[in-house]
Amino acid sequence: MTTPIDKTVLAATLVEAAANATGIQPLTNTWPDLDADTAYEIQDAVVQARVDAGRVIVGAKTGLTSAAKQKQMNVGEPLSGILTDDMQIDVGEPLVCSRFIQPRCEVEIAFLLSSDLEGPGVTASDVIAATALVFPAIDVIDSRFTGYKFSYPDVIADNCSCAGFVLGGQGIDPRGIDLRLVGCTLEHNGQLVATAAGAAVMGHPAAAVAWLVRKLAQRGRGLKAGQVVMCGALTEAVAVQPGDTVVVRFDRLGTVEVACR
Repeated sequence: MTTPIDKTVLAATLVEAAANATGIQPLTNTWPDLDADTAYEIQDAVVQARVDAGRVIVGAKTGLTSAAKQKQMNVGEPLSGILTDDMQIDVGEPLVCSRFIQPRCEVEIAFLLSSDLEGPGVTASDVIAATALVFPAIDVIDSRFTGYKFSYPDVIADNCSCAGFVLGGQGIDPRGIDLRLVGCTLEHNGQLVATAAGAAVMGHPAAAVAWLVRKLAQRGRGLKAGQVVMCGALTEAVAVQPGDTVVVRFDRLGTVEVACR
């Protein structure tokens, strides 16, 4: 007989794992019937616990935006998570690895919104119109599940592995460039490990943000002016440890880097 799902308890377990920087086993090991809708309710409780502790919601992110990743997870759509103010790592500030369980860095493009975005019919064009600036970004992910072994509902409940983010450059008006064609490189400790272009994310980074807005609309939510939205990884993530350096270079957008301590 399957143990009943207690969303409050599961959220508390994830919050504790993050606070103690200690990995846990996937929730679906014990609750195999956990579905995506219930997982988003657990995510809500995880985020609310952060807010109750004094954190402020500053944006959102998407994950599993590539067809290859979705096929690997046997799902048909991406997923989303929520960013809070304590996740932002300022330029020049180190990524303190001891805060995390198993940190990894991903290449992303970040959208800074100039107006609210909400509703089930939002398109990529709407996203561009509602964006003040786009930035080169590093997304720091940290699964609370040991060894990054999880199912789709697990990673939803775990707030899309949200851990940190770094914004670089001065910000560029997205109306002046074609983000599909913007190329980027990922360097880890001086070695080139990946290259990509904006089209790697659902054909256009703004399309990924539009998907996110439509997904939030299903739960009666939206994005607010001034919030930051991470469009999803353009490349595979790289695992980092103290002493490492990650540098991301974008055409037109500029460079962002972080040193690990």
